[in-house]
Amino acid sequence: MIDPPHITQTTAQPAAVIRFTIPRAEIQDVMGPGITEVIAAAVSQGIGPAGPVYSHHFRMDADTFDFEVGVPVTAPVTPTGRVTAGALPAAKVARTVYHGGYEGIGEAWGAFGAWLEAEGLAPAPNLWECYVAGPESSPDPANWRTELNWPLVG
Repeated sequence: MIDPPHITQTTAQPAAVIRFTIPRAEIQDVMGPGITEVIAAAVSQGIGPAGPVYSHHFRMDADTFDFEVGVPVTAPVTPTGRVTAGALPAAKVARTVYHGGYEGIGEAWGAFGAWLEAEGLAPAPNLWECYVAGPESSPDPANWRTELNWPLVG
């Protein structure tokens, strides 16, 4: 399900983003259109995509998701529509790769969290997923890969 996790240092990555604060149940309704919109903005400005689409979650609770969808870019973003400039942060993160369909991502995060706890690592309240390979690259979910990144405190 997930590759063996490891610790790495990320560098800041500028991005075109749309931020959402929505009821948890609406995530499937906003993700697709948001991703389409950030990719279109990056392409129309000739600045991306410069890497895989991602979702950066700032806060997740039982009722609400506060997150952004984004795509890395090679130059500053000119705001257009809902798209603004953003970035994935430079951070010390625990990282793993989940293999499979999107319906299993919650379980993958659970296994990843259990690993962090077993290792005595303190995760930050935010996290992000990079959609490295998905339905656009293969119709078989067994070939999909999602990189899970969890910043560490301390």
